[in-house]
Amino acid sequence: MTPSIPRFHLAVPVTDLEASRAFYGAVLGCPEGRSSDRWIDWNLYGHQFVTHLVDSVKAPDAFNPVDGHSVPVPHFGVLLSVDEFQVLAEKLESAGTDFVIAPYQRFAGEPGEQWTMFFRDPSGNAIEVKAFADDAQVFAV
Repeated sequence: MTPSIPRFHLAVPVTDLEASRAFYGAVLGCPEGRSSDRWIDWNLYGHQFVTHLVDSVKAPDAFNPVDGHSVPVPHFGVLLSVDEFQVLAEKLESAGTDFVIAPYQRFAGEPGEQWTMFFRDPSGNAIEVKAFADDAQVFAV
């Protein structure tokens, strides 16, 4: 079966696989795939995402100003429906997530209007989750 859009593969460094398992599995709800004592494959909304155990991770302290907020760079994430976004935002809030940028609607009434939120995993990797009410706005100029 071929997906309607290509899936991506992304691997990130983590310092604690059990903390990653709790965060990506229990909090984000990603199904766990294959694993070893050094890595775990995750199904991140249909994409192959892998956490690789390393001795240390130095989270970059680079930021870029976007819509009045300091966006962490680099970051990765997924685009969800608005309903999925709201459900995940509530789940993260209930789990006590410390947001880098709390969920809000960015560019309201402008091209690219979207919901967005930024947070970090237990190893400091920055994650953005966003949602567009109108999929045509994903690449709007």
